[in-house]
Amino acid sequence: MKEFAIKENHLFVKAYQGGKRYVTDTVTVYVLKDLKAGRLRKENPQKEFLNRIGFTATTKLGHAVVRNRAKRVMRAAYRNIISVRPIKTGNLIVITARDKIREAGSAQVERDMNRAFNKLELFK
Repeated sequence: MKEFAIKENHLFVKAYQGGKRYVTDTVTVYVLKDLKAGRLRKENPQKEFLNRIGFTATTKLGHAVVRNRAKRVMRAAYRNIISVRPIKTGNLIVITARDKIREAGSAQVERDMNRAFNKLELFK
């Protein structure tokens, strides 16, 4: 399933302030119902609801190399999770890297993200 990236800052802020959140050692996951999901559904050729997703890593985490690695690991973990279990659509999902992601492997990030999705009831 195609995912749309969140690019506008106001959408990140909405997810941070109004969304449900679950914190693990390596990631924090924010989920908010997307109010524009209907419009995106009409524009989508398959006419189905989609998720908009954003991955963030702050400068506190480290230099650009560290932040880019963290986002790459989170993206890979997200793709692995949705390839195994489908998730509910029509949401804004923001996944933020935490400090321990620097030492963590991709398997631990995937486990933590899976646990967060379970707690936030994102799985179908």
